[in-house]
Amino acid sequence: MESRLKVLGHPVHPMLVMFPVALLVTAVLFDVVDTVGGPDFLGEVAYWNITVGLIGGLLAAAAGSFDLLAIPTGTRAKRVGLLHAAANVAVILLFAAVWAVRLNAESRAAGGALIAIEVVAVAILGISAWLGGELVDRLGVGVDPDAGLDAPSSLRPPAAAQRIGEVR
Repeated sequence: MESRLKVLGHPVHPMLVMFPVALLVTAVLFDVVDTVGGPDFLGEVAYWNITVGLIGGLLAAAAGSFDLLAIPTGTRAKRVGLLHAAANVAVILLFAAVWAVRLNAESRAAGGALIAIEVVAVAILGISAWLGGELVDRLGVGVDPDAGLDAPSSLRPPAAAQRIGEVR
């Protein structure tokens, strides 16, 4: 199944995803370093990374919605796509909450509770990234017009390998 939203023949969603992922993960790293005694400016940089990461995440989500809506209902790809989307919404909401708390704070530093929320959000982001990889690499969503939309999970060995294992 080919992507519905392309620029110069390439799907837009994968192009947009890398920026918010990198910015949000880096924000957490900067907040941790700031909290354990790093330079004070890192809290401010982390705040701005979250700001730009949220904007990029919303743009990536909009582009991803085009592909999600095009996946046929009742397929494994649709189920994985919905999980991927839900995880990304959770990440955006968690980081938006952290951003809102820091918006008018005297210091843009995160502190323990906010960092804990950020770490949870990044863990969910890691799961979502794996699901996105499953959609593209295993199920061919957004890439291949002849994608196998009901292909099994990449965590399971291919059918041929299972048969070989049974023979031994």
